[in-house]
Amino acid sequence: MSRYLSIRDLDWALLLIALIIASLGVLQVYSATHDSNPRWANAWWKQIVFLAVGLILMWLIASIDYHSLLGQVPLLYAGAVLTLIAVFLIGYRAFGSRRWIPLYGFTFQISEFAKLVLILLVARFLTELKSDTLEGWELLKLAGLVAVPMLLVMKQPDLGTSLTYLPILAVGVFLAGLRWKYVVLVALALLVVLPASWFVLQDYQKARLVSFLEPDRDPRGSGYQMIQSRIAVGAGGMWGKGVTRGSQTQLRFLPVPHTDFIFSAFAEEHGFVGVIVVLTLYFVLLLQIVQNAQTAPDRAGMYVCMGVFAVLLFHVLVNVGMVVGRMPVTGIPLPLMSAGGSNTLSTFLMLGLVNNVRLRRFVN
Repeated sequence: MSRYLSIRDLDWALLLIALIIASLGVLQVYSATHDSNPRWANAWWKQIVFLAVGLILMWLIASIDYHSLLGQVPLLYAGAVLTLIAVFLIGYRAFGSRRWIPLYGFTFQISEFAKLVLILLVARFLTELKSDTLEGWELLKLAGLVAVPMLLVMKQPDLGTSLTYLPILAVGVFLAGLRWKYVVLVALALLVVLPASWFVLQDYQKARLVSFLEPDRDPRGSGYQMIQSRIAVGAGGMWGKGVTRGSQTQLRFLPVPHTDFIFSAFAEEHGFVGVIVVLTLYFVLLLQIVQNAQTAPDRAGMYVCMGVFAVLLFHVLVNVGMVVGRMPVTGIPLPLMSAGGSNTLSTFLMLGLVNNVRLRRFVN
């Protein structure tokens, strides 16, 4: 193996931080499920298996030159769109949504893996620009390409995951350079589209938005999750109640404490100090990704790293904002901590893309 593909050249700081966060996640998944429904009793060791598989996938995707991956973007994009369409035909339905495809006894959420394809798509599109700024027709073309999988995911329905595609587009466009007149036009378009989007939302999505503004209006219904989450976060105090000792978590007042609301459960059992530690770890993780973007050998590598940065930052901001009542309740998991195979594997694949760029930073 050539020097620049040596395992020694991986971003070990990035990997170490990711593993620390993931380990805290496994601990919290165990605490939240050890005395619950038998369906979730083994969630913690399943999460360990997903982490092990994720590490293998991270190295595999890091070993394939990202320029080769960029060359396969049309095929990857077509495959992503076709598999998202396949979800409607053979997908597994749960909780009123059809989001998963069953395969060999497991279920995979295709929309999670589509993020990687969109990161590569945006990177290739912007790298091939022949000017220093993005023109209006180029912005429309790129936005249209991102909109296709986004609309398919919204139709599942999965508004939360579909929204995670927007930061990839936004950060890429920002870095590529956009004339102010187009920025103003986009802002005006959003002012029109956002109010109109109310009429295409599902009933439960409308209820979540209303409960976000007035959770006490329906404390036993749409406002229940947010109210219980805020109680759990506040109950943690400075040092927390300890592992397996959180009353809101252990008595099942807090909904899905091992997935979407794992940060609430963690805050209750580890307190303000634990929250600061985890948020600091995420901050350093994101800084490491930006540092790899700065040392990328070309613009394509920079766009890839910053696409990963945008997705992970969005996940953390929305999930943490949700559990403390500053954002509407969405099904956006907390990367590396929330239980779930698809999100865990896609996160490690994205970290693999970052290491892919890093391994080739000295290549001409």
